[in-house]
This record gives sequence, C-alpha cells and structure tokens, in this order.
Amino acid sequence: MFTGMATQTLKKRVLGSDLVDLLTGPHGVDRYTELLAPTWTLGEPRAKVIDVRRTTPRSVTLVLAPNDAFGDTVRAGQYVNLTVEIDGRRHTRCYSPANAEGAAYLELTIGHHDGGLISTFLYERARRGMVVGLAGVGGDFTLPTPRPRRILFVSGGSGITPVMAMLRTLVAEGHPGEIAFVHYARNPAEACYRDQLAQLPGVRVLHGYTRAGGGDLAGRFGAEHLAAAMPSPDAVFVCGPPALVDAVREHCSNVYTESFVAPTLDLPAESSGGRITFADSGIDVVDDGRPLLEQAESAGLRPESGCRMGICHTCTRRKTCGVVRNLTTGAVSTGPDEDVQICVSVPVGDVDIAL
Repeated sequence: MFTGMATQTLKKRVLGSDLVDLLTGPHGVDRYTELLAPTWTLGEPRAKVIDVRRTTPRSVTLVLAPNDAFGDTVRAGQYVNLTVEIDGRRHTRCYSPANAEGAAYLELTIGHHDGGLISTFLYERARRGMVVGLAGVGGDFTLPTPRPRRILFVSGGSGITPVMAMLRTLVAEGHPGEIAFVHYARNPAEACYRDQLAQLPGVRVLHGYTRAGGGDLAGRFGAEHLAAAMPSPDAVFVCGPPALVDAVREHCSNVYTESFVAPTLDLPAESSGGRITFADSGIDVVDDGRPLLEQAESAGLRPESGCRMGICHTCTRRKTCGVVRNLTTGAVSTGPDEDVQICVSVPVGDVDIAL
C-alpha cells in the first residue's frame, strides 16, 4: 500500500510525463484530471474550500486547502489573489490570509461590502467543496527579522486579517517580548475573531467600537488609546482605512502600514485625445481619460484584474509603445515594451497595449 507521500510522488510523475501530455493534447492533462478532481492539476494553482464560517453579519471565513500547483510561501501579512467564477466570468481579488505563517491551510476572512461583486458572492454562496483559483503572493506588510521586542498592532474592520496572521505567527514562535493589539469595529457583532483573540496567550487585546458603546476604548485612535495599549512601542503595525493609518502615524514612530481602501485617483481633467490600440484583440478606441482597465472593459474585453487599486499586479500588461501615467505614483512610462498596471494607468497620447 502506498503512503500518502508516495501517492503524491507517483501522481506528479504520471501527470508530468511527456507521454501523458501527448495523449491528452491539445488541451493538456489538466483539462481531463479536473473532471475527476478540480484541484488535481499541475499547471493551475487552485484550492478547495474545506470550511465556511459566517460568524459576523458582514463577513465570511473560508478555510482553503491548496493543491500542489500552489507552491508559494505566504508570509504573515501578505496577500494572495483569489479567483472565482461568477456567471461564466472569472473575477480576481486579493485577500490577506489570517492563519499563522507555515500553516497547511489558508484562512481568508472576507468582509461583505455593499455592492462588492466577489464579497457578496462569497458571503451568500460560498460552500464546502467549492473550488477557487489561487495565483500570486505579494505584499511587503510583513514582520521584520529580527522581531521587535515590544510590538503594537492596530486594525480596523477587515484589516484585521493580516494582523491576525502576524499575531498567530508570533504566538507560535513563542515571541518573548510584549504584544498589544487594538481593533476597531462598528459594533461588537461585527468584531471578527473576538473569541480567538481572547484565547491568544501573552497578547493584550483592546476593542474599540465606532458606532456603539461597551468597548475597551471610546472614540478614535489617539494619545489615550496608545497609552492604554502600549506606550512607546518599538514597532507599530496598522492595517485599515486611511484615516486610521494617518492617526497612528501622527502619534507613533516606526510604523508599518497597509490600507485596504482604494486610493483617490487624480484623474486628468480631460482625455489626451489619443487612441488606444488593444493590439492582441484588434480593437481601437478613442481615449476617454479613464484608466486603461476601465476602457478595455468598456470595449468588451475581459482582462484579468484583482484589487483594481495598483496593489496586486494581476492586471499588468505589456505596453508596446506610447506613454502612460500611473495615477497612484505619478510615474510616467515612456519606453517601448514596458509592463504597466492598467487599473491605475491612463494614456498620454496614443498607446498600444498587448491585450
């Protein structure tokens, strides 16, 4: 009888052989094995949903078992790109796992946002056995090495997920220093991970409710909240709305930040008057001033995208010629054959995009 490891090794050898690839052409072995087990693929990173929890009125927690094709190491605080199919179209968004670094499974807690296509779909329809796509790990909101001794974490709303991963990682490592955590939610019912936080050893946890009373802290983050949690921390990690990030920066030093709200893009007052050529599709349109991703979608194209705010790089495409400006950084791409993020890039004159 084969052991589990031996079975996995045999599977990889058989599916990866040239003979099997030839016999299953032109579609490749993945198109056939996925009929038997959707996660049993060599080329496409996927994951099966093995647990679904709806513990608050505005979030859903998914526990994912990735397949062998997902070989990336996810550091605590980083994000993964999650792809789901809705009405025959694939949609991608980036989410930060909440599990400790090195865990066998990925745990994603997704806030249900009004009008959010993917968050609404998952909140209403996610179920055990569902298969989702995984692609790309990124983000530099991570714990430094060596670890600071006195660490303060601050999060708001769904910004708790990368912070939860860091907290669990530090606890698993047996961090010898001090750890404090301040989390802001609208009310107690919407405070994710309340029970789990109460069980974390060695972590001082304070809750603040912005639309209800009864929390450990009243009002918004300021000097009083800092004094109550941890005066003069060695490092502060904050993830949440821009207003929260700004407040923490005002009162703290050595701050590591992450914001999950799309930046306000400085759109040009009017279009450049040029033309956009989506070369691979043979489509040519007049620039209307919006980001290239939105203009591509208006032209009937379906480019893959994720965060739509210049973070995940899922929408990166090759600009073969022309000039574009990045709305988040102000950087201008002038050279030929440069990769640009089309979700936050606008044309400056005529532009050709490999799409």
